[in-house]
Amino acid sequence: MKLSIVIVNYNVEHFLEHCLLSVRKAIKNIDTEIFVVDNNSVDGSINMLKSKFPEVKLIENKDNVGFAKANNQAIRISTGEYVLLLNPDTVVEEDTFVKCLNFMDSHPDAGGLGVKMIDGQGKILKESKRGFPTPWVCFCKMSFLSSLFPKSKRYCGYYMGHLPYDQTNEVDILAGAFMLLRKEALDKVGLLDETFFMYGEDIDLSYRITKGGYKNYYFADTSIIHYKGESTKKGSLNYVYTFYNAMDIFAKKHLSSKQTKLFSLIIKLAIWGRATISFLSRIFKKAALPVLDFLLVYLGFYFLEQFWAITYWNDANYYPEHYHIVAIPCYIIILLFCVYLFGGYGKFKPAKLISGVFSGMIAILVVYSLMPSALRYSRAMVIMGSFLTFFILFAERYLLHYIKTGHWTTKENSSSFIIVGDKQETKRVTDLLRSTDLKPEFIGLVSGEDNEDRDYFLGNISQIKDIIRIYHVNEVIFCSKSLSQSKIISLMADLSMANVRFTIAPEVTDFIIGSNTINTPTDIYVMSVNSIASEDNRRKKRMFDFSFSFILLLLFPFVILFCKKHFLALKNIVLVLVSNKTFVGYNQQDSKINELPMLKKSIFCSSENIKTKNLDFQTIHRLNLMYANNWALKTDVDILLTNLRYI
Repeated sequence: MKLSIVIVNYNVEHFLEHCLLSVRKAIKNIDTEIFVVDNNSVDGSINMLKSKFPEVKLIENKDNVGFAKANNQAIRISTGEYVLLLNPDTVVEEDTFVKCLNFMDSHPDAGGLGVKMIDGQGKILKESKRGFPTPWVCFCKMSFLSSLFPKSKRYCGYYMGHLPYDQTNEVDILAGAFMLLRKEALDKVGLLDETFFMYGEDIDLSYRITKGGYKNYYFADTSIIHYKGESTKKGSLNYVYTFYNAMDIFAKKHLSSKQTKLFSLIIKLAIWGRATISFLSRIFKKAALPVLDFLLVYLGFYFLEQFWAITYWNDANYYPEHYHIVAIPCYIIILLFCVYLFGGYGKFKPAKLISGVFSGMIAILVVYSLMPSALRYSRAMVIMGSFLTFFILFAERYLLHYIKTGHWTTKENSSSFIIVGDKQETKRVTDLLRSTDLKPEFIGLVSGEDNEDRDYFLGNISQIKDIIRIYHVNEVIFCSKSLSQSKIISLMADLSMANVRFTIAPEVTDFIIGSNTINTPTDIYVMSVNSIASEDNRRKKRMFDFSFSFILLLLFPFVILFCKKHFLALKNIVLVLVSNKTFVGYNQQDSKINELPMLKKSIFCSSENIKTKNLDFQTIHRLNLMYANNWALKTDVDILLTNLRYI
């Protein structure tokens, strides 16, 4: 046996299918065995493997045993001269394995090999080549020095930035996403260290390979797609902690005591530093615009008040000091709060600003009319200040929109697609695309050959850049039956700066793999268009939860008269009030709940009002999908009022 391929899968059914389709093409004329180790997936991966890939040797784990242990299960029973550890969210070129094996055969000193990897946007992944993580190298990475000097050997040692991506070179560390290993080397240095549950095991094994007298190579003559980061939020504190904890394990295992102490200190500083930056970043993103609004509107009110006092009252000191300190800030807070309620902090739409400011003005005037006469300074200031607020917010949003997008128009981009392939495949994918909820405004077809039919295609792939520019294309869909994986990867890399999304339609499948999500025909692109995922509806849902929980808390002495469990009711109301729960959400029995837009855990679920309680998993998923896709405030109100006694 020449090659043993090992893939560890956990709930990525469609990525896995696409990966195996590309592997099937790449192993022609190579004596190969394929292992898939499934870590207790619940997304249909097992059934898909058994029905579509009977040649695969499947190992079914009853628990998620981690990446290292799962790989070792297959490696121990593999018989290949070489072992390839391959991620399920990868796509290989047709000649990737041939080129890599030829290189390994001609370099007997090679213990391991990695390749050039690009992400779902066609950009090269820096992890394709990495250096040994000494304390200095890790410090440079954690302190962002490697980002400031991306081509420096001294400061970017973690990604070996001094080595070009288009040249094959010896490297220290291989990436676990594609790790071709000589079985002889594995027998000598040992398998993956199962102490590492996730992250770090590839670094540990690469280091042991070099210690065993072999070399690791970065091979630049082939490329793969690695949808890196699609399932891991790399900016999250959980990722930071898990990754750097793996680094700590590595340091304790391989570095000296003195180095380990320094390494541990750097890691602790990195975790706290990243956590602080993440926290401050979230605060800044949420507070920056409201604070800027407040400051600009306050300045507007101040100058308006000075102008009005002089021109109308002929007294620059007509308004008392507390008017500036108390009254004006209160006006602004009410105005901005109403702007928030009407969506003025979402996508820039003048109508939302008008509704918010007008409602705020009415609210201020109502409160104003109830105030003692001594505190009623000027209705004119309220009205003029409200109009001024709108113009300030409008001008500010318009300017920020221009800075962000580079153009003045606020019209949203239409959904424009081009599908690249032959006649039969482009028609199939067009029909698939039109069966979704996306309803594209434009679908253009591009031939994968130079001799295209001018009456059917816009042009051919040699003209694709001009087609994208002329037709303002948002997304490019490649038909993998018509185009080789090598061609697709080459085009993605070439178009990586074109500001378009890429998706791939595997042959004879009913889904499309994209750079952001995996989708089936019933929910393809739902993540980007369904109502529960929209910012406006998330805000409405949160405002309803907050308002209703606040009312229930005030009326709790009456609420307990008809509630079944008093303490649990109080607990749930408080949890909703502080945003730890929501009143209505998904049925948690749905095995595909991770495919839906994220919601907090709920007290009641979307299927609560259905009399039949013994629902099958498919029905539960469809109900959850309907709730996500067709959310309305009335739905939450109906479910909550109907089941209030069980709160």
